[in-house]
Amino acid sequence: MEIRFREVDPFNCWIWMRFSHPLGHGERGYVETVFDSWFFLGKLGGFNAETLQLHEEAADLSWLVVDEEEAQQALPALMHNMGPLELQGEWARCWVDMGTSDVFALDVLLNALRQLNKDVVEIEEVVVGGINEDWPIEEQPDSLFPQLEDE
Repeated sequence: MEIRFREVDPFNCWIWMRFSHPLGHGERGYVETVFDSWFFLGKLGGFNAETLQLHEEAADLSWLVVDEEEAQQALPALMHNMGPLELQGEWARCWVDMGTSDVFALDVLLNALRQLNKDVVEIEEVVVGGINEDWPIEEQPDSLFPQLEDE
């Protein structure tokens, strides 16, 4: 699975995936579940790098004391919105407004897609950001920051 990044706007980000074949109904369900799960975690503030106390402790978590006051002082890191998974041939895309969630949210998504690639459906490539010339994008009605059109 090849992963590429183009211009990334976290408030208006398309995530593109090219599969080895058009998705069947079951495969589509798995991909949608990955995106829905990822989004709900982000919507609930799960991707907040300011509160990664366990990660920073490394391997030994025995008897760790979590500093709840430190966690409460962190700024919120919430995803705002996500569109439905769209399919066109062997391509799929999903629009997301990642809001103030930290970029490690993309690491989590890519990890899940890597495992999906191994276990369920072959993903040829994932492209984060930008647009595909042969599949025009529409303005997202749920975007908090719509793109300004040239006047």
